Amino acid sequence: MDVSRRNFLKLSGLSIAALAAGLGFDPAVAEAKGYVLKLEGSKKIPSICHFCSGGCGMLLYVKDGKLIHLEGDPDHPTNEGTLCPKAASLLSVANSPDRVIRPRRRAPGANHWEDISWEEALDIVAKKTKEVRDASWKAADEIVNAKTGLPESFLVNRAEGIAFLGSAEVDNEESYLISKFSRLIGTPYNEHQARI
Repeated sequence: MDVSRRNFLKLSGLSIAALAAGLGFDPAVAEAKGYVLKLEGSKKIPSICHFCSGGCGMLLYVKDGKLIHLEGDPDHPTNEGTLCPKAASLLSVANSPDRVIRPRRRAPGANHWEDISWEEALDIVAKKTKEVRDASWKAADEIVNAKTGLPESFLVNRAEGIAFLGSAEVDNEESYLISKFSRLIGTPYNEHQARI
């Protein structure tokens, strides 16, 4: 039997159409059932996107402690169910094998990173913060008085060697805590897109 390419495509199309008509195949129904099966047994958690200060609402679906799906929250007044490309990519960010989930340290002079415990990481940060704060502490500042031409001393009490640099991914509550911590350790350098 000699079948041309055109006749092969016609027969294939007719076969698929007959199969779909005979079995009642509806792509929309199949897609909806696949969606339901994917999310079955998962816990739906409303959340906020952390990429910018827009505060878009998201619905996270978690199964067995792992994020399996996310989508925009249609009931959220900011984004009404839509997500920008950065927010839509959060699923791959959460499940990336390259994501760092434990503290790591690269010792001075070393050529590799090593995993350390949270206690050890906090201890290192606390010691270094104290060391830099003590080395850069300024109790008073001398300014020459423009009228008299004499130097005057003003109490400033600040650590000039420490600064905090926030980002759009830091939410309001974290910004408040960073601001309070900056004041506590005495640094005036707290830069953020939403300074408190």
